[in-house]
Amino acid sequence: MIRRWRTTAGHRGIGRAAPLGARLGAALALTALLPASLVALASPARADGGSGYAFAPDARTVTGAKGTADAVPLEPGETYRSSLPDKGELYFRLELAAATDAYVPVTAVPPPDATVSASDGITVSVEDANGVSCHYDSARFGAGLSPRPITALGRREAGGALCKDAGTYYLVVERAVSGSRTTTPGSWDLEIAPATEPALAGTGATTAPETWNSASPEPLTADPHRRTGGAGFSTARTLGQGVWQTRITPGQTLYYAVPVAWGRQLHATVDLGSTGGDAHGYVSAALNLSLYNPVRGYVDDVSLGYDGTQKSSSLDPLPPVAYANRYAVSGEQNALRFAGAYYLVVHLTGQTADTFGPGPYGVTLRVGLDGTPNSGPEYAGSSVPKGLFDASSDQGSLGTATGDDHTAMRALAAAGIGTGTALLLVLGVWTLTARRAQIRVNAQKPTA
Repeated sequence: MIRRWRTTAGHRGIGRAAPLGARLGAALALTALLPASLVALASPARADGGSGYAFAPDARTVTGAKGTADAVPLEPGETYRSSLPDKGELYFRLELAAATDAYVPVTAVPPPDATVSASDGITVSVEDANGVSCHYDSARFGAGLSPRPITALGRREAGGALCKDAGTYYLVVERAVSGSRTTTPGSWDLEIAPATEPALAGTGATTAPETWNSASPEPLTADPHRRTGGAGFSTARTLGQGVWQTRITPGQTLYYAVPVAWGRQLHATVDLGSTGGDAHGYVSAALNLSLYNPVRGYVDDVSLGYDGTQKSSSLDPLPPVAYANRYAVSGEQNALRFAGAYYLVVHLTGQTADTFGPGPYGVTLRVGLDGTPNSGPEYAGSSVPKGLFDASSDQGSLGTATGDDHTAMRALAAAGIGTGTALLLVLGVWTLTARRAQIRVNAQKPTA
């Protein structure tokens, strides 16, 4: 872009041309950035440091307080990083309006070499200024006994009997420790991503849908597309309906995002490929597939045992996404209360390496979307962050969602070449125009 400004004469002017060496240096610098950007867009996001998890790049670092008096404020729409000690509660402050629902997902990331038990994990709650608990949730590692990112959701619902007033609330986070002597002491990293949902513009149903198509769909058999996974919620790779393949190593966690519109049903199956060798042994809960909703609230999960031969497992049939699902008693249906990006999170337990080797192992995801999309509820305002419950991509506007990594790479490469050419042309025009302007100025100068 050519930067212009107003001169003292009131006309748009172009500054004096930079020296030729500077212009060439700028051109080379711009074109040199292109290959790196192409690689960054076409490759899975790298994990942060040695934790194995990719934190949001714009996350603000905050320190949790040991009591409410010193609790730091959290703003909806922002993402935060913190650290959770192995003992004691952490407090964070929230200022909430009366009419909005608030959701505060907390992802805990233990060191990849930590030792954990099945019941180790975190607990998360939201409390009002009088210490009344609005909601409680927990997340644990389970039978896989593998340290991995786990997410629990705190929330405040404006329409509830408790915690319905505007004012100060507190997010409380604590380790859920089993007391096992094998658990590795030390702090865990945290990612916190508060969000709000506005009230409805009018009235709506106040009971959950009682009937829906609960039949298991026919498994997808389309040709698979290659799709590497992200390393965190913020870097999740988008998937549409189809069959997708990737590779995973023991201890690794992959994140994918599936846009699901109002009225649509999501189906997901995961396959773990055979080792291709003389396999002996068995790992229980070797591969875990978890589903989270747009505010990172847990929906469902499934695990499969592994003996070196190919294995497959599917999530239970889920109801269509509907606003009224929030009135359901069932946790699965209750969590399907929003349209938006639903996250498929795949983890291969580290114990797989001890029995069957370091891999990588082939994983196939079969993603289906059924049901008739609808416009959904009419909100009285916008979510924070904006667009959180937008699933327009479910209607086929995902761009590369139906392609694979190789297709995306070719498209990016073509775009990169075009962009590089355009940049050089702009720099050339910039130089020529500036020189002509300088010649006119010199011509108008009075001679001595």
